[in-house]
Amino acid sequence: MATATVVTPAVPDRRMLAAAAVLMQICLGIIYSWAVFRGPLAAAYGWDKTVTIAPYRWSILFFTLAMVVAGFWQDKKGPRLVGSFGGVLLGLGCLLAAFIGNTPSGLIFSYGVVAGLGVGFAYVTPIATCVKWFPDKRGLVVGLAVMGFGVGSLIFAPLLERMMGSDPAAYQTTIPRTFLFLSALFFVVVIGTAQMYKVPPIGWKPAGWNPPAAAQGKRRSDYTPGEMLRTWQFYAVWLLYFLGSSVGLTAIGESAPLIRELAAASAALTGGAALGVMSLFNGVGRLGWGGLSDKLGRKQAILGMCAVSVVACWLVLPNTADFWRVLAGLCLVGFCYGGYLALMPSIAADYYGAKNIGANYGILFSAWGAAGFVVPGYFAGIIEQAKQAGTVATGYNTMFYGLGVLTVLGAVVALLARRPEH
Repeated sequence: MATATVVTPAVPDRRMLAAAAVLMQICLGIIYSWAVFRGPLAAAYGWDKTVTIAPYRWSILFFTLAMVVAGFWQDKKGPRLVGSFGGVLLGLGCLLAAFIGNTPSGLIFSYGVVAGLGVGFAYVTPIATCVKWFPDKRGLVVGLAVMGFGVGSLIFAPLLERMMGSDPAAYQTTIPRTFLFLSALFFVVVIGTAQMYKVPPIGWKPAGWNPPAAAQGKRRSDYTPGEMLRTWQFYAVWLLYFLGSSVGLTAIGESAPLIRELAAASAALTGGAALGVMSLFNGVGRLGWGGLSDKLGRKQAILGMCAVSVVACWLVLPNTADFWRVLAGLCLVGFCYGGYLALMPSIAADYYGAKNIGANYGILFSAWGAAGFVVPGYFAGIIEQAKQAGTVATGYNTMFYGLGVLTVLGAVVALLARRPEH
């Protein structure tokens, strides 16, 4: 009588999954390069600051809405389908922007709504995949994955600046052409990398690794989204995420205009190149703070991020038009902001388990979207008013001091938060 053969599912090389995650996230990081478009759009169509920041704000909002849906969807259907769908939407949004992006409403719909949804559907998939494949190095690998998202501007900002050129008379031609290039790139790379994703077999764990004893007790059991929402800790972590994201997203959105309007006389780099350098620190911060949190603890890492960010917002950035000081301050803010994108998925898994991480982190990520939609627009209005009054430097100072206050509030929330008891 023949003996049945048990086929063990093939386990992919975890390093290849991590590499695919980084490559996809680099493409998704295009959202951080929006500041480069703001000057050319203002010159081409006569739009003011509140109009040129609008597609950025709406892309963040719809990015977040998609994250919530995508989290549930990928937990049920897997990351490959959801990541591919995100790539289709991102490519389609940039394609539409090339044809209808010459009006504020057209650009908001194409880039803000459609492309923003695409980023959200794709973004959750590499994070959820890496969390499940790397339970032994959760903070480090999530930091590595989202590092790509942070350093995307290092590649895209100078590239986009070069593609659009510096001739205002040509912007109405070069801006649509740039969106066409982005569309083709995202259709190929984002959809292509999504094909590499899969979830680990049931019961799989890294060779030689066993969960810590604390992780096996009731305290670390898996929460459903409904159970998570019934804990006060979720709202504390949500608020912490909102405050930390507000600082970084606002600084990123105003980085290129800040260089152009305050530090142009001493600038050694263009606004796009400066944004690229800031994005490098953003990416390094994700990897560095993520790895550090595995060793020192999540709370200690967050408090360190808050301390550095306060120094940047209150001591380095205000009352200066020196290019190198402005760049240093922006890099410090980006370095700390990157840590939130690495630590928050890890905190969600630490607090509520890895089983439902897609849905749970998708809900938590709404804090990032709310911050990006509300706070940059608020400070853009303050800066625009100051610019109209001839005191644009005062507007930027108000922004920096306000962001420092948000950082201090975040540190207080971090001190109060603690892991829930199931």
